[in-house]
Amino acid sequence: MWRSCFLYSGRCHLSHVQSSAVVKHVPVNTTVVRHWSNIPFITMPLIRSHGKSFAHRSELKHAKRIVVKLGSAVVTRGDECGLALGRLASIVEQVSMLQNQGREMMIVTSGAVAFGKQRLRHEILLSQSVRQALHSGQNQLKDMAIPVLEARACAAAGQSGLMALYEAMFTQYSICAAQILVTNLDFHDEQKRRNLNGTLHELLRMNIVPIINTNDAVVPPPEPNSDLQGVISVKDNDSLAARLAVEMKADLIIVLSDVEGLFDSPPGSDDAKLIDTFYPGDQQSVTFGTKSRVGMGGMEAKVKAALWALQGGTSVVIANGTHPKISGHVITDIVEGKKVGTFFSEVKPAGPTVEQQAEMARTGGRTLAALQPEQRAEIIFYLADLLTDNREEIISANKKDMEEAESKGRLAPPLLKRLSLSTAKLNSLAIGLRQIAASSHDSVGRVIRRIRVAKDLELEQVTVPIGVLLVIFESRPDCLPQVSALAIASGNGLLLKGGREATYSNQILHRLTQEALSLHGVRDSVQLVNTREEVEDLCRLNKLIDLIIPRGSSELVRDIQKAAKAIPVMGHSEGICHVYVDSEAAVEKVTRIVRDSKCDYPAACNALETLLIHRDLLRTALFDQIIDMLRVEQVKIHAGPKFASYLTFSPSEVKSLRVEYGDLECCIEVVDSVQDAIEHIHKYGSSHTDVIITENEQTAEYFLQHIDSACVFWNASTRFSDGYRFGLGAEVGISTARIHARGPVGIEGLLTTKWLLRGKDHVVSDFSEQGTMKYLHENMPIPQRNIS
Repeated sequence: MWRSCFLYSGRCHLSHVQSSAVVKHVPVNTTVVRHWSNIPFITMPLIRSHGKSFAHRSELKHAKRIVVKLGSAVVTRGDECGLALGRLASIVEQVSMLQNQGREMMIVTSGAVAFGKQRLRHEILLSQSVRQALHSGQNQLKDMAIPVLEARACAAAGQSGLMALYEAMFTQYSICAAQILVTNLDFHDEQKRRNLNGTLHELLRMNIVPIINTNDAVVPPPEPNSDLQGVISVKDNDSLAARLAVEMKADLIIVLSDVEGLFDSPPGSDDAKLIDTFYPGDQQSVTFGTKSRVGMGGMEAKVKAALWALQGGTSVVIANGTHPKISGHVITDIVEGKKVGTFFSEVKPAGPTVEQQAEMARTGGRTLAALQPEQRAEIIFYLADLLTDNREEIISANKKDMEEAESKGRLAPPLLKRLSLSTAKLNSLAIGLRQIAASSHDSVGRVIRRIRVAKDLELEQVTVPIGVLLVIFESRPDCLPQVSALAIASGNGLLLKGGREATYSNQILHRLTQEALSLHGVRDSVQLVNTREEVEDLCRLNKLIDLIIPRGSSELVRDIQKAAKAIPVMGHSEGICHVYVDSEAAVEKVTRIVRDSKCDYPAACNALETLLIHRDLLRTALFDQIIDMLRVEQVKIHAGPKFASYLTFSPSEVKSLRVEYGDLECCIEVVDSVQDAIEHIHKYGSSHTDVIITENEQTAEYFLQHIDSACVFWNASTRFSDGYRFGLGAEVGISTARIHARGPVGIEGLLTTKWLLRGKDHVVSDFSEQGTMKYLHENMPIPQRNIS
């Protein structure tokens, strides 16, 4: 029963609640305000009706009633004597956060034995030191042996302290907690089961977090094979959590231990791989290691409890609650659907997992790289033919995507334009692919340096594929065959993740790509991720992916750069391109270049965003022509601070000079000189593409040499910053990073190198002072490959 209830500072404290408590049952309904001791509090009605468990991780964010099971290894310190206070505080913070979101949280906790052991050891040491001091008459203590402490006594000594600690921590978040101690017998007695169920429902109704533990002070030793038919016996806190979750119709159990989850072989072994999703029947493929360093259960017990809960309609995730880098957000990450630990699901996907797809791409990529250059070119030529031969089917699929996007209204007009495919686009795409095929013969395996290190010891540096590329793109289905062709030409495996808005288009384009790859048996080298994989989860596959190339909004690129901590990212987050009109610019060139840069395709990353005009051109005929042209093209003008200061009635002044509009909008700003223009571009630009319009060659060369951007042009539109227009055939994207590939990235940007050393029984000791060999380090001619 509830022994006492104290109200203080607007918070409540409940002392131990025994499972045999008889509670008046109040049915849960949709009333949102209830009162308890004249204090109003809010309860959230359960939106999800309990039935089947969640099929996918992404659905976990809908979990309302959640059980968090804290293993002994999570709660206790490494010396097994005392609690890991930092971890515990972090867990309480996460549980409180979820509770305050309107979820119903329950905790099944270990730790009483460890806490009691700490207290009893302290008492024994103190008692022994006093006795020894009395007998010896000295203050010096000798080594004292501590007797083996019985677990039940430790539990009895630790229960109250453990609960007091939980109460103190939850109080910091204005959350009330209540303790319930149970034994296996409480589940065998029908009356006690009903009492326990009623007590838990009443606590949850009052927005209180129940903290449940086995009553280790009186619990008998576990009996082997004591499970009843269809019912799991409470032998440890794993089985307790599963039993409670099913009894309470919980949506999710989070089981925290000292391992990352389930592995296909014992954790720590060379071939051990974390199992992301575990399905009933898969336990035959899992080798269980030893049990936790503390506690009653091991991983086998956790899996048994998890499968029992899953059968009862409760989803389960087993994860690491001790890792210092993730323990601070492991619970909230799981509820958000992130890839943490092992998720138990009854629904097995029809296709391979993304991890399996990445491995298939790597294997297929290695086979692809081993093909002859002519064979890779044949695949790309065939893909170009397939695009033109199947244009009607492609456009029909694209029409479905367009209709869905327009009906749902989830895409802005510039993105809708990128999503659209046409006969002209497909023809242009096929031409670009044929360019890639024609130029791909001398890519993989090309010798770029030869050195004679010593006599009969020759060194070569040759080009090789990077490995497995992950390309994430939004609203641009034409990106799929472009990137695929570049990956094929460079011998790279490829993972593609397109946006949902282009689902139908991507599916048919990928099917055609795999059909072309089948020409030489490398179908698996290009994979399209169709699962519900979040981009952030893909960015964590650092052991499977070698390079990420994002193609989409600046927000997408920034999110990927933030998430991909262990995988290089090649791309640009913004396309803030400038055109500087110098005082010596030719009138007839200015309007043509500015119009093309801004109006040809405003949504492109290489479109003009800021127009810099030399001060001397203000109030001239040229300036008026520029403004009139922009008005005719319906370009909305934003005034920079200096430009606005010259005008009596000016357009809206920009809030920032670092804006990528992606539409028929641009900023106009005034500069005093070419040096001032360069300074402005370096301060507000994105190192993408910048242009000068002038007839003064010296000024132009100064601009070209001093602008630190990936592409710098003289008297040419920003729109030329493109792989196809550069003659690269296509591009995987435009890189503004300062790595080996910058600007439009074609085949060369997807290659790295390796060193080949050929010798005849050479050893380093032969080159010592007493050795017989000497280094030559002579450059050797590079053989010309026959690419006809």
